[in-house]
Amino acid sequence: MELLYILAIPLISASLSMIRTSTQKIAAGGTILGTLAVFILAWKAAWGLGHGIEVPGITGWLSCDGFSALILLLVSFVGLAAAIFSWGYISERVGDSGGKRARQYYRRYNLFLLSMLAVPILSQVAMVWIAVELTTLLSVFLVSFENTAEAMEAAWKYVVLTCMGAALALVGVLILYWGQSFIATGPFTWAGLSEASSRIQPVFLKTAFLFILIGFGTKAGLAPLHTWLPDAHSQAPSPVCALLSGVETTTALYAILRLIPLMDGVSKDNSSTWFIVFGLISMGTAAFLLIQVKDYKRLFAFSTIEHMGIILVAAGLGGEAGYLASTYQVMAHAVTKSFCFFAAGAALLMTSTREISSVRGLIRTSPIAGISLMIGGLAIAGAPPFAVFLSEFSIFRASLAEGRYGVTGLLVLFITIAFGGIMVHVNRMVFGQGLTSPAPRPLPLTCRVTLAMTVIPVFLLGFYVPEPLHNLLRFAAACFGR
Repeated sequence: MELLYILAIPLISASLSMIRTSTQKIAAGGTILGTLAVFILAWKAAWGLGHGIEVPGITGWLSCDGFSALILLLVSFVGLAAAIFSWGYISERVGDSGGKRARQYYRRYNLFLLSMLAVPILSQVAMVWIAVELTTLLSVFLVSFENTAEAMEAAWKYVVLTCMGAALALVGVLILYWGQSFIATGPFTWAGLSEASSRIQPVFLKTAFLFILIGFGTKAGLAPLHTWLPDAHSQAPSPVCALLSGVETTTALYAILRLIPLMDGVSKDNSSTWFIVFGLISMGTAAFLLIQVKDYKRLFAFSTIEHMGIILVAAGLGGEAGYLASTYQVMAHAVTKSFCFFAAGAALLMTSTREISSVRGLIRTSPIAGISLMIGGLAIAGAPPFAVFLSEFSIFRASLAEGRYGVTGLLVLFITIAFGGIMVHVNRMVFGQGLTSPAPRPLPLTCRVTLAMTVIPVFLLGFYVPEPLHNLLRFAAACFGR
């Protein structure tokens, strides 16, 4: 029943925001309390799995294994943090007279969160496809929330391109169903497919794999299908950007990574090659685009493309070390990227511009925003002692252990280029001379609270992983094998 509660709570919070007499504070407070309850339930599920306790579900419909629990925990944590950040951020953006717009925001926020929470715990593959598609349809109005021409264009680009990808993924899902129907056994669930995969004709698995990889890869922002992502992730409100970049892309990648045990023993080498090729193309594309970016929210958006590629490369390496490194990278990216967008949101509130060239000396004019932006830049670029450094180092070790020296060299090259691109821009914004005027007002309290609560895992997970969390990562990695 816990999994059902996790899905029901955001619906209740969304309903609260629909009441005409509801105020902006009631909508915001209800959303925060709802996301807190969801996080507690997700933490309980993850903690139990970390200690070997199964999470009860609904047979054939809702289930939760190690990988599901990891994604569920990350979505709920970022969802809670973004809800807290939204209180001050949305209040500043819409003003005291914007109660109706704020209620619309929180209603859409909760429904978007619901769709992301559904992806990892739905058992039916077809229902997972629906949930992934709903993440687009329920977030497109959040992308266009600012109602500017750029935001509207980004929203249209987002929905058109990702829906095209969803159509390709649907073809892959239908091919999987067709392939399973020939052996007429088991439910159309991830577990059922995994058990039946050795009896499904390889041509069905290979074809479905390519359609789903390309289709959901579009949604995850993999190059060369990434063109919608920088626009959408830069135009949306910053707390929504944290969800889009931190965990929405991960839910799409989740559906791709679920294919790994299906391909095991059928075309594992071939699927690993596709993972590595798409991953390296994404990393290389993002690394060079990071150098010439002019908008600091787009800077972090391009970084998302890079990190989706890194996760895919790690999964493509295979083996216990590769799978464990990929799950660690999923976690490190989610917490770090969300912090980066909270820092970017703080900078935007203090400077009223997204242009990198217009922000200089931020650490002097707004120390909290400046320090947060510097920490975020260092952390997402892969500097020690932050979480991403440890996860990327684990991937290097796994690559060398597999004898993939060429892959290791390209990983080092692209990560180094991306590191340089990110830090050049961030350094100028934080320590540069002139241009930025002193902040006219202090950063809202809820924004400061969010920055404080999200920087802790960004730093802590760089050198210490609690045993239950490490066990959860191992159980998540074990889901990639049969």
